[in-house]
Amino acid sequence: MANDQEVKYLVPGLERGLQLLLAFGEQHRDLTFAELHRLVDMPKATAYRVVQTLEYMGFLERNARTNTFSLGMNVLRLGFEYIASLDVAQVGQPVIEQLRDISQCSSHLAIRDGRDIIYIARVSAAGSRINQVSVGTRLPVHCTSLGRMLLTDVSRSEFEQLFPDERLPGNAPGQLYDREALWQMVQQDKARGYVIGESFYRHGISSIVYPVFNRSGRVAAVVSILVPSDEIPQSDRERLQNDVSMAADKISGFLGYLSQAS
Repeated sequence: MANDQEVKYLVPGLERGLQLLLAFGEQHRDLTFAELHRLVDMPKATAYRVVQTLEYMGFLERNARTNTFSLGMNVLRLGFEYIASLDVAQVGQPVIEQLRDISQCSSHLAIRDGRDIIYIARVSAAGSRINQVSVGTRLPVHCTSLGRMLLTDVSRSEFEQLFPDERLPGNAPGQLYDREALWQMVQQDKARGYVIGESFYRHGISSIVYPVFNRSGRVAAVVSILVPSDEIPQSDRERLQNDVSMAADKISGFLGYLSQAS
């Protein structure tokens, strides 16, 4: 944001063009020139020239049938380029902080790197007795509830490339060793749309995990909360699931994902 000293260097023509683009929104998707002029503070002749320039540059599109204007593809292109520049951890950190505050549970954001998951953001709940992982911690993807959700994005051939042997590696307590059993579990997770892990990796610790999608519809990350297994009353589970789901949806939205329900 420019300070008062820098305001004198603003380019009036550019300012007017951006002001006009900002007139569009959810309540004003299509506007006639007269409606546009009423929404912006500039002379009619100036508004007309700005509209003509924005249309020529592809930032506005004219509907000849209704004689209205809407945002053009170049606005969308700039939006996508901005979204592509965003880091998942950057946009996700404040969201999982909000999730922690709402759910009163420690919250995490993780991505997949080959056969590992990597924690890229985390926040602890006040007074949490759970031993927290650090940002940057790697864990085997097939041994965690977060990893199972991340694996829902891979095809069968990709899955077999990740795990070429029928016996899965590792010796974590309670982990799966059978590759086919893991694949079937991942498919169930994919159909369900979330994972509730009851002591899946660490005894006595349960997690609720939801996927984060990028604008291509791929699973870019996962959001989770951790609670001691004996502290998730059935009456609270639906509320907690909704909290995590909403957080994941919010990050997905920041990454440009448009769900089919939108």
